[in-house]
Amino acid sequence: LDQLRRSLADAHLYTPASPTAPASHDDATLLRFLRARKYDPAKAHKQFAATEAWRAEHDVARLYATFDPAELEAAKRFYPRWTGRRDKLGFPVYVFRLAALAGPLQKELNAVPEARRYQRIVALWEFMSGFTLPLCTALPHAPPAPIAATTSLIDLAGVSLGTMWALRRHLQQASELATAHYPETLHTIAVVNAPAFFPTVWGWIKAWFDEGTRNKVHVLGADPGPALRELIGADALPQVYGGDLPFAFEDEPVLDAPARELLRTDAVPRGPVLF
Repeated sequence: LDQLRRSLADAHLYTPASPTAPASHDDATLLRFLRARKYDPAKAHKQFAATEAWRAEHDVARLYATFDPAELEAAKRFYPRWTGRRDKLGFPVYVFRLAALAGPLQKELNAVPEARRYQRIVALWEFMSGFTLPLCTALPHAPPAPIAATTSLIDLAGVSLGTMWALRRHLQQASELATAHYPETLHTIAVVNAPAFFPTVWGWIKAWFDEGTRNKVHVLGADPGPALRELIGADALPQVYGGDLPFAFEDEPVLDAPARELLRTDAVPRGPVLF
């Protein structure tokens, strides 16, 4: 980590903390790039530099800060959604029910120009990295390390092969963006209600992920509850997956008591917020 800090500072990509200002990037962010490149500082530097150039090219900070709040909230319907809860290690639990994107919602998605869909994905990743993950870091968890990744449940119930094919570009955009510029933000991916054709689908999509991410994907059987409860407490696991939490993919996050107390509200703030 020290070697990466020094090389980035020498390249004017990182500013160390001073008595009057924090470091330009926290250690959790730098460690994500190191983990993504198997702790090779030179390779981590290369990916970090590419991401900084990408952020400048797309003016990501301004894009997020000025993103229309109503559009951002509407965009959450098309991507993994935070349940408002955390797993046993403190990682935020996200759910993505792909069948929800069929029919009218898929037509609505297809009507959005691809460039704007890309910007929506960027804004949602910024919301996750700038709000959800810092919030979860500030909430009680053990061990007390920064929370820099999510636990995601991918629900394939009711999804046809045709729907998966029609959504492939939509899913590919989000996956490739995460791999390139938000590395190591996926802690665990549990695929539930996988149809018989899932091996065919996995053959299409596995190239979108690096090897480290592929190794985090776990396909669960017809009764995922016992396995999921090993990762997620029953009070934080949606009822439909074997827990006690009354949450569906279409719902707003259901914050637990510590989060409500810290935020001083019962609901996640709307729009492009930072924690």
